[in-house]
Amino acid sequence: ALKLILKEYIAPTQANLVLFFLGPIVTLIFALLGYAVIPYGPGLSLGDMELGILFMLAVSSLATYGILLAGWSANSKYAFLGSLRSTAQLISYELVLSSVLLIIIIINNTLNLNINVQFQKIVWLALPLFCILIIF
Repeated sequence: ALKLILKEYIAPTQANLVLFFLGPIVTLIFALLGYAVIPYGPGLSLGDMELGILFMLAVSSLATYGILLAGWSANSKYAFLGSLRSTAQLISYELVLSSVLLIIIIINNTLNLNINVQFQKIVWLALPLFCILIIF
């Protein structure tokens, strides 16, 4: 990571430099913020929220704005088209992820990730949802 930080940062000449540098930072912040509600073990959660799954989905969908911002700020139609393609791809992946999480929410009847993890101590959800495991 240190080598990546110390490298020379190359930006297009016609780019809006503030927004061009802000795009990856916004994406990184929202991507890391989603990990705050994931329970890593008993008592090892940064934030125990009642709406943890909803928070995780909302924050992960906000990361697409950083990709759009980086493509738009380059002032190049090819960079912007690439960011639009990447955004459309991320949205389609989030639809599949949210449909799988919706099934888990219906089974466990809660949006709290800690309760979902405790439920899986009894029965691992891959067993009753084996068909969905194979499909997705």
